[in-house]
Amino acid sequence: MLTQALLHDSLKYGKCFTSLGKSADYIPELARINKHRLGVCAVSCQGEILEEGDSRIPFTIQSISKLASLILAIRDLGAESLFQDKVGVEPTGDPFNSIIKLETKTRPFNPFINAGAITVASCIQGANSNEKFQRFLEFIRKLCHNCDITLNESVYQSEKATGDRNRALAYYLKASGILEGDVEECLDFYFKMCSVNVTAVDIACLGAVLANEGTCPFTKEKLIEPANAKAIRALMLTCGMYDGSGTFAMTVGFPAKSGVGGGITVSIAKQMGIGVYGPALDERGNSLGGIKILEYLSEKMECTLF
Repeated sequence: MLTQALLHDSLKYGKCFTSLGKSADYIPELARINKHRLGVCAVSCQGEILEEGDSRIPFTIQSISKLASLILAIRDLGAESLFQDKVGVEPTGDPFNSIIKLETKTRPFNPFINAGAITVASCIQGANSNEKFQRFLEFIRKLCHNCDITLNESVYQSEKATGDRNRALAYYLKASGILEGDVEECLDFYFKMCSVNVTAVDIACLGAVLANEGTCPFTKEKLIEPANAKAIRALMLTCGMYDGSGTFAMTVGFPAKSGVGGGITVSIAKQMGIGVYGPALDERGNSLGGIKILEYLSEKMECTLF
């Protein structure tokens, strides 16, 4: 059982490791962030909230946004068509921004690597990047139960100015017939969706929606079909922590999705969502302090999937 005291102790443990990581300095705006920030929040499927540390400090959602865009693409294209024609469901073992596998298998391996997420973004309906982003913004606000979530303009501009590797991925996908529509419009939307500000509380709510079979614990609105929520939790477990997903599954055992902004969202089926924020990253781009918090909670709560 998760208690306030246990959450407090997990944060204290996680803080021992923040000095060993570094922020995502390849995105200039993220390089300026205090890497010693650390916060954690848990939201139960009944809507109870526990939080500790920097749980209300805004940070950019980055790759955790791929959960919301995937749900929208499933709505627009259908799960069968999306996973059969556009993107797979297998882990790669490669870094999240790798282009290697595209040379031998044009369809991206899963929707959480950058090539897969860019493909998924191209499948979302909208006349242009602004229309797609408005749909995404409205949806992420519902998933996080926070109508004040907005775009971080400076991070968006920073990512757009330095995102040449993502451009290379997108144009390769376009040349292979995988990516739909205009490449630059798709990339503009992709950079925007990665640049919205959230908190650990927000992404804990997102995790709780997935844990609660797609229903928001607060509004009781069904935001995701239960079967799709289950499928997304499975993808989180196998692919959600970049090329560290296997190690995370062994040491923590929770379905999770990370982002280089320092966030990790966790979904424990029929129990709770957990959100952590710690911008000190390990070599794979995952929050170092956040992983240690989750390792501590997994051991003490004894609720790993395994």
